[in-house]
Amino acid sequence: MAEAPKLQSTGISVDYFQARLGKSVRALSEIDLSINENQFVSIVGPSGCGKTTFLNVVAGVIVPTEGKLSLDGRPVEGPGADRAVVFQQASLLPWRTVLRNVLYGLECQGKGTEAALPRANELLEIVGLTGFEDHYPHELSGGMQQRVNLARALLIDPDLLLMDEPFASLDAQTREIMQGELLHIWQRTRKTVLFITHQIDESVFLSDQVIVFGSRPGRVKETISIPFSRPRELSLKRTPEFLNYVDQIWGLIESDVRSAARGEA
Repeated sequence: MAEAPKLQSTGISVDYFQARLGKSVRALSEIDLSINENQFVSIVGPSGCGKTTFLNVVAGVIVPTEGKLSLDGRPVEGPGADRAVVFQQASLLPWRTVLRNVLYGLECQGKGTEAALPRANELLEIVGLTGFEDHYPHELSGGMQQRVNLARALLIDPDLLLMDEPFASLDAQTREIMQGELLHIWQRTRKTVLFITHQIDESVFLSDQVIVFGSRPGRVKETISIPFSRPRELSLKRTPEFLNYVDQIWGLIESDVRSAARGEA
């Protein structure tokens, strides 16, 4: 008997009303996809194709115009503690220490934090920040701040971790290192992850599957399974087999990317 998907999207479409045009514009069109338990799945596509819009539907902050979305067989009807989002910016509270920032998500849920201190410290060890518990965000590098952001999301123990281009603001070298670190963290936590990125090689390196979106309205062009064994090291990126997958995905989106760069709808 086949395993039931962790996340199931069936016919998800999203329309926005644009007052300037006096009409609705379709941002997503009939998104059908599924993600299994413990999978790491990335979505790539040209700018404006609805990647983040779809993630926000999964997060429960955008209500789809059409279609159904379920998590563990339950309909997604709004935000919930079963999902956590890691955004592009770490968005840490500058007056709180690293440890108090990690605990903040639980506080927002109205939960006590004393019992969570051992797990919070364990997560700081997992993300490589042991010894920085009492530091403040301004004392950390961008990569370290994103590690705090990730630990904060993991502390609420979500069933699904949503990551919206979490390394986009980092320099190229730090981004490479953080990709490797994220895989090491994922190996230890084995959360189901939906990851949004513009960077094709990042999606191939991190993922079990890469879902390729086409340009507006966003739609699934193809789902590509990535066969490389885990754990993965950054040296994988320099192999011909890896580059073949990067080229395959680029071939699927190149014309859309060029159109987007020219400002074409």
